[in-house]
Amino acid sequence: MATLFIVATPIGNLEDITKRALRILTEVDLILCEDTRVTKKLLDRYGIKTPVLSYHQHSKLQKIDYIINLLKQGRSLALVSDAGTPGISDPGNSLITKIMEVGLPLVRIVPIPGPSAVTTAASISGFPMDKFVFLGFPPTKKKRKKFFEEIIRHLADSKHPVIFYESPYRILKTLNELRIMDNELRIVVCRELTKKFETIYRGNIGEVIKKVKNDEIKGEFVIIIKRDEK
Repeated sequence: MATLFIVATPIGNLEDITKRALRILTEVDLILCEDTRVTKKLLDRYGIKTPVLSYHQHSKLQKIDYIINLLKQGRSLALVSDAGTPGISDPGNSLITKIMEVGLPLVRIVPIPGPSAVTTAASISGFPMDKFVFLGFPPTKKKRKKFFEEIIRHLADSKHPVIFYESPYRILKTLNELRIMDNELRIVVCRELTKKFETIYRGNIGEVIKKVKNDEIKGEFVIIIKRDEK
């Protein structure tokens, strides 16, 4: 039976991978990855020689058809992202949807759980995390203001923390936009999680902005926001 394994990989520290994930990556016929250069670093670290094929959100229909045909032939494939759990803010779920659309009932889709930047940040936030909302990356241009207005509205209505990602190129702009909308936000900003220069900023949004300004800005950020309850 053909199998597509959805394999979580480290978000930074290459030691953060399960024994099961390593076994699956060794045993499958092919590994589908966002960037073959990134995935090869992980595979080389553990001496895994399995062939790789680039698959990402801009992959053409011809490549998707090729992957579908491999599954029809009964092959076993592993899907990985550059970091973390596939399908979380990356195109993993679109491939699964395509498999469902073409009707491949004999394909098993198996999750191989592991690291995720969302849960990693949530675990050290200090906020109640029995319920939270995850919104991925903000739009880079259009609908950006609407995205942040949605965050503020949610915090006012439900009081559940909101988690989203941001790039180093827009982190200060994002924090300032949120501060203008609500200066009473409590915030945790995580940079370079699990890596050598991992940094966690905490406090009122105005305080955090000052800390981020005075530090080296690089790596992707995970931002957790909660309304300051008085």
